Amino acid sequence: MEMLLCSWCHANNQQGLFRCAVCGAPLNSDERVSDSGFREAPKLRDMEEFTFSSSTLQIEGKYVPMVEINLHPDDSVYFEQHTIMAKDAEVRLTKKPLNGKRRAHGMPYSVLSASGPGFISFSRDAPGELVVMPIHEHTELDVREHAFLLASHTVDYQFVRIKGLANMVHGGNGMYLDQFTANGASGIVLIHGSGDVVQKTLAPGETIYVEAGKLLYKDSSVSLNTVQLPGINSGFMGNHVYVAELTGGPQGGRVGLQSAYHHSASE
Repeated sequence: MEMLLCSWCHANNQQGLFRCAVCGAPLNSDERVSDSGFREAPKLRDMEEFTFSSSTLQIEGKYVPMVEINLHPDDSVYFEQHTIMAKDAEVRLTKKPLNGKRRAHGMPYSVLSASGPGFISFSRDAPGELVVMPIHEHTELDVREHAFLLASHTVDYQFVRIKGLANMVHGGNGMYLDQFTANGASGIVLIHGSGDVVQKTLAPGETIYVEAGKLLYKDSSVSLNTVQLPGINSGFMGNHVYVAELTGGPQGGRVGLQSAYHHSASE
């Protein structure tokens, strides 16, 4: 039987479906790309439902979207502690070991794991949209700090600090980059982007410059460097302005941007 290929996550879907069973993207619409090569992230409808592993995931709300998951007994997800909304009494929570120490909102940074069976729901404290990013085996996705809403248990997680890269308005001495890798089975990461989310696939060697607050995610094949804009300073004690320089690797790679920035201080 001929399958329908999702243009967003490249998953194969059975004939007769209107939306991808993996990421929720429409299957029967043409891919619209701007003149500079950006495409909008799939608009997930209110009450949109799809599956990962043996569990069911549903998107609720429009302006500050929520995610509700009915976890199968064999499944679990992990998430930043402050994003949880509600859960069944049967859902078990444990603290996930991390590869280092960091602080957020003036408190130690904590990631929890939730194991089924039962329902659990999540939300970020900002308007925006959710993007479902399948992580295929032996691939890595890098996501800006405080943007991932949840990830499935089959995806490994660690973080690194990018010194010198900070939003122009709020400043700071760097930001964290969360790294998600599927070394065994494939999995998914749900990302919350402030405002609207767009994505550009860079050609090998192609470079773009992005204001740090607008960078949302990138493929690990895309290199990230902090560079100073020549001849420009912030106007405050002569501080220089730095941006993210993103360059496609030998196979190119995706870069996701958000149109707004919600400040969450990290230490």
